[in-house]
Amino acid sequence: MVRRPEIKKDPLYLLLREGKVEEFNQRKARGETFDLTYCDFRGLDLRGMDTTHVDFGNSYFRQTDLRGLDLSSCNLAGVSLNGAKISGTLFPDQYSADEIVMSLQHGTRLRPGANG
Repeated sequence: MVRRPEIKKDPLYLLLREGKVEEFNQRKARGETFDLTYCDFRGLDLRGMDTTHVDFGNSYFRQTDLRGLDLSSCNLAGVSLNGAKISGTLFPDQYSADEIVMSLQHGTRLRPGANG
């Protein structure tokens, strides 16, 4: 059975769903743990989020606002970006521009090292 992105009960994830990015950043900075794998971020505005070393593996970002985020240290394996806003977003080197465009336009899941 394929595991699908979900709306979890993780307190820090719920802060992001509620648009409380700054509170998420503060709690992350204090060392609180969280699990953002297999999460549904559909339509959220994540601008300003501290994404340093965040594992977003297999999450769903349809129509999510990711503008200006530095995702270069994040795990994005299996992430779908269909229709996300990514202007000014920095992606990890292991994802080619073609791979990112395929995910944006067709909802394919990102594969590290794929040639696109």
